[in-house]
Amino acid sequence: MFVVAGAWLTQRPAFALRTVVIEPAPGQVLRHVSSPLLRSTVTRKVRGNFFWTPLDQVRATFESVPWIRQASVRRIWPNRLVVTIEEHRVLGLWNDGRLVNTHGEAFAANLAEAEEDGPLPEFAGPPGSEAEVVLRWRELTRWLEPLGRRPEAVTLSPRLAWTVRLDDGTTVLLGREQGVPIADRVARLVNAWPSIEQRLGRRPE
Repeated sequence: MFVVAGAWLTQRPAFALRTVVIEPAPGQVLRHVSSPLLRSTVTRKVRGNFFWTPLDQVRATFESVPWIRQASVRRIWPNRLVVTIEEHRVLGLWNDGRLVNTHGEAFAANLAEAEEDGPLPEFAGPPGSEAEVVLRWRELTRWLEPLGRRPEAVTLSPRLAWTVRLDDGTTVLLGREQGVPIADRVARLVNAWPSIEQRLGRRPE
């Protein structure tokens, strides 16, 4: 009898979902997704009440929306859901037309929205190498600081050879990570850069 009473109680209208609260992950401001659109999406696709709404289904629904990297869902008594959204933070362009986020993960989204703040670095490599290429780009950004140059494009070939294009248009073939480490090759390039500029007739900016 208590089981029947409990089942009856959980079906009462008071426990029907009435509010879906959308909040950004700590430290984030949602730039590419809007709370009204997300609430509309979940309202159309999710059925149930406070007790029976499948949270995994709600989370998956939100994570199917472009620009959303992760969503977490929790219940707030008696009839609310709170959804915390982490957006992708775009870092660069991947060679297959997707974007790459700051975690080194490729994702699909509107390119025009991604470039609102200006051109993005370009990354290329074999499938599954996104995180490795992003790590190399970060290393090169740090290593090239003494030159006042930044890597605009970083490529890892199928044979695992590295190429970098700098923001002045210079392309440097760094080769494979064997023998002399890439870090040492870049250090040699940095040391030799003034004489290279002189030989090419360039003046430091």
